[in-house]
Amino acid sequence: MRRLTFAGAGVVEWREAAAPTIASAAAALVRPIVLGRCDLDVAFVRGAFPLTPGEPIGHEMIGEVVDIGDAVTSVTPGQRVIVPSQISCSACRNCRRGFTGRCQSVPFGAGFGMGRPGDFGCAAADLVLVPYADAMLVPLPRGADPVAMIGAADMAADSWRAVAPQLAERPGASVLVMGGSASVIGVYAAGLAVVLGAGRVDYADDDPARLAAACSYGATAINLPGEIADQYEIVVDARGTPETLIQAIRATEPEGLLTSVTIHLGAVTPVPMMEMYHKGISLRTGRANVRANLPPLLDCCARGFAPDRVATTLYGFDDAPAAWMDDALRTAAARV
Repeated sequence: MRRLTFAGAGVVEWREAAAPTIASAAAALVRPIVLGRCDLDVAFVRGAFPLTPGEPIGHEMIGEVVDIGDAVTSVTPGQRVIVPSQISCSACRNCRRGFTGRCQSVPFGAGFGMGRPGDFGCAAADLVLVPYADAMLVPLPRGADPVAMIGAADMAADSWRAVAPQLAERPGASVLVMGGSASVIGVYAAGLAVVLGAGRVDYADDDPARLAAACSYGATAINLPGEIADQYEIVVDARGTPETLIQAIRATEPEGLLTSVTIHLGAVTPVPMMEMYHKGISLRTGRANVRANLPPLLDCCARGFAPDRVATTLYGFDDAPAAWMDDALRTAAARV
């Protein structure tokens, strides 16, 4: 069996690995149909975020169930499913609270294809073992095109947490997305904010392709570098630099809600705490709880959010290494 492997900065290749087998009644085997390249994969490939050479890579996937353990009741062989990037059991204290990105039944933060502990391999493979099938697998909506929906498998679920709960708390609020290193995630956040009824959605970036993609969802473009003239109730930091995090903080209005969906790699990231204190800003960061976010995200898709509005450069499944190396904003590899 092949699985996609990170060989070093700028090099991704297929390598042989042992084929997984069902060793637990709770598990399932899934054959990938579409593999999506996540923003985090781009950071790995370009050396912007560390990943050990030889590690399997790839965690955004829609597939078809091949076989199931005796205890699995929620899916059947032949069914098309979204496979979350993170391993979760649904039974531990964290999973029961919706914190599926921090399941207590596996090593902390375990997932597919991100260099995390637990040896779960990657989702970009000929065959994938899902250890907790009933807990993890989400049926693809009937009639949905898996290529069109691949963005919903991971990145849009990350985007959802940055705008949806906030807009549920503050209907019609103004939203600013600072676009950048979490490139597609930021664009999706703007698109979801529009679908969810934000009163105003501005998208700030210096990249013409990302600006155009955000505007296609109905956001208004703000060209960076430059000042953000207004303040917003809800702000999303998808840019990923200390300087733009400070800019995002200053663009958040008093009692505003700021979510950073990026990974700040420095040991310490300076922020203007005094200013935040006086304004009463709530700043949230951390990896998304992908499995918990998928059902409400699919509801947003049913309401009009289209992940494929971000143009995808599509490769054949065998050419997945080339898809991971492409400079396009969004790439995927598919069997269909």
